[in-house]
Amino acid sequence: MSKYANFTLAEFIKSDTAAQKGIDNAPDFDEVAHLDELIGTILQPLREAWGKPLIISSGYRCKELNKAVGGAETSAHQYGYAADVQVTRSKDFDAFIAFAEDWLKTNDVPFDQSIRESSKTAYWWHIGLRNSKGLQRRQFKAINV
Repeated sequence: MSKYANFTLAEFIKSDTAAQKGIDNAPDFDEVAHLDELIGTILQPLREAWGKPLIISSGYRCKELNKAVGGAETSAHQYGYAADVQVTRSKDFDAFIAFAEDWLKTNDVPFDQSIRESSKTAYWWHIGLRNSKGLQRRQFKAINV
């Protein structure tokens, strides 16, 4: 994944929960290949179009880590097909979401889900390249957790 100017494998597997619970969150060869596809198809081109940093708050999650963080049993994160993204300044988040969703549509980018997610204390954009069955449903959603 060093071929991408703005992303590293380390940021896609880093997890405070995994560190605290002693969970080995190392992806296998296929999962790294899926992350590579996610970055090459969506994240790196989007980062270049946006022109500002994108922060990966959650990338690959092994099954044990996914369960520990309350992820869905079929989460695309478990296959290396999804990432949760934040931007450096919270005031840019709404503009980023509008930009990202327009970019996906305008460029006919293949993807599974674009989900604007928020809680009382945080916000993030979930982008999935494929779901657990390999499908690309092109869904746009918003969820408050």
